[in-house]
Amino acid sequence: MIHIQFVLGITMQALANVIHHGAKNGVTGSCHQIFIDPHNSFLIDCGLFQGAETSPEGRASSEQLSIEFDLSTVKALIVTHVHIDHVGRIPYLLAAGFTGPIICSEPSAKLLPIVLEDAFKLGVSRDQHLVEKYIKLIASRIIALPYNKWLPLLKAPLPMVNIRLQRAGHILGSAYVELEIQQPEQKAKQRVVFSGDLGAPYAPILSAPKPPYRADLVILESTYGDRQHDNRRNRRQRLQTVIEHALRDQGTVLIPAFSIGRTQELLYELEDIIHRNQCQSCVSSSADLINEKHSAEHNSVWHDIPIILDSPLASRFTQVYAQLQTFWDKEAQQRVRKGRNPLDFKQLITIDSHSDHQRMLQHLVTTARPAIVIAGGGMCSGGRIVNYLEAMLQDPRHNVLFVGYQAQGTLGNLIQKYGPRGGYVDINRKRFDIRAEITTLGGYSAHADQASLVRFITGMRKWPRQVRLIHGEAAAKAALREKLLAAYAGKKHQGEVVVPE
Repeated sequence: MIHIQFVLGITMQALANVIHHGAKNGVTGSCHQIFIDPHNSFLIDCGLFQGAETSPEGRASSEQLSIEFDLSTVKALIVTHVHIDHVGRIPYLLAAGFTGPIICSEPSAKLLPIVLEDAFKLGVSRDQHLVEKYIKLIASRIIALPYNKWLPLLKAPLPMVNIRLQRAGHILGSAYVELEIQQPEQKAKQRVVFSGDLGAPYAPILSAPKPPYRADLVILESTYGDRQHDNRRNRRQRLQTVIEHALRDQGTVLIPAFSIGRTQELLYELEDIIHRNQCQSCVSSSADLINEKHSAEHNSVWHDIPIILDSPLASRFTQVYAQLQTFWDKEAQQRVRKGRNPLDFKQLITIDSHSDHQRMLQHLVTTARPAIVIAGGGMCSGGRIVNYLEAMLQDPRHNVLFVGYQAQGTLGNLIQKYGPRGGYVDINRKRFDIRAEITTLGGYSAHADQASLVRFITGMRKWPRQVRLIHGEAAAKAALREKLLAAYAGKKHQGEVVVPE
């Protein structure tokens, strides 16, 4: 049955039916099913729930792994990017009987098997034979789609569906999805856009996302729908200032970082800070001599500070990032042409084996040598960052620096919340007083802020009839909805902005 809307006397076809199996009431577990007709549907992402967030059925994150919705109509899975909250349930999707293709961008096609191999080892089995068999299966399902190229998903007879991926600027390979749908009863083609996770403008390494030409329906993320980010220059300066302040205490700066995306951006920015300070130290003038002592102290902080990347998974991703330089933005490629290596520089120390990790941790604890540690476990709910926190959280010499979103109920969120109050957290059933300094650089996010999200909609030549806000806390959605409605009213555009119940 076709439902008809009447707006200002104009008859319009009903918008496509989309069911949200995750990221509806929070920011994790992204999974959305769009129905073309009763016999054909497509999944956009299939991610893990994290922290205190629950599935639509009310299950806690640790319980909500299995796929509990009908897959009989699902023809393909479309992956916006390879973060675990967007792809982490793919093993369970396959176990539930999904046999269709997995469509993603070309960089994501390189990164996805690494992510899923790690997820398989953590959640299913470490048996190497099973792991290899599983990764072969994944590789056989992947269709790597170049950016800005239409691919037919359903052909004549109607309905017809085409898909196109556009750069989203969130992590390497991230994309927003355009679906063009032609129904038998419709003359005009309907355009549905899934934003995935949109990136902040001027993010390191990545080209900024550009809005689509048009859309009828947009499923839009709202993670930072109530906030504005610092500009690139300011947040890099804040990163430098925070680290310099922390290192004056002769302690370690701990940065919990997601293995893909945030880690590579941090390395890129840290290399640039080191490069700039080394260049400054080479330039002398009469003006410099006035502050010679201050300049010497300032530069010495960066002269030989070790940047320790303690995450085997992040190291693998960093290597793949380096292999995919053709997808870097112009600035990053220009640095490479000048002989710089933003992801593999002199002061970078990579830790892979568990024994090396233990030795490095013990060395930093006993020697109190200043260092910057980027450790796997972006929300501190797992990974090697937990070992560092257990060893250093109670020592005021150290600093925990958060540069990414911390979901409700995660250890990172609790440290962020109770650290400034002189509180405590429980780690592995043991209580730890938070004496280390806790700093948050909220502007250092891979997510678009409110202004960028609004611009994604208002930058279209033909604005959508409906914007549906997902992937955000209630306050973020409410603030973004208000801004978008004001934009629609200001331009006298017909359209609605809704938050799914």
